[in-house]
Amino acid sequence: MKIVGTKSYIKVEIEGKKLIIKGELLQGGFIAYRASIKNWEAPYESEVINDIEKEKIIASIINQTSNSHLIITFE
Repeated sequence: MKIVGTKSYIKVEIEGKKLIIKGELLQGGFIAYRASIKNWEAPYESEVINDIEKEKIIASIINQTSNSHLIITFE
C-alpha cells in the first residue's frame, strides 16, 4: 500500500488500484471522510467500492499509519 496526500485528500494505492479519499490535514494527523470512498480511479472507475471492501481499506490504512508521525483517522 502506498499513501500520498495533500491538505484536502489522500491518494491510496492498493494492489495497483488508486483511490482518492477527501479529508482535512490537522496538526499531527489527517481526518479522512468515509463518505468520500466510493470508486477507484481510472481505469477501474466503474468498480463501486462496497461497504465490506471500504472497511477493509480503512482498516489497512489505519494499521499502516498507526506508528507513523501522521496518523490517519476516519469520520
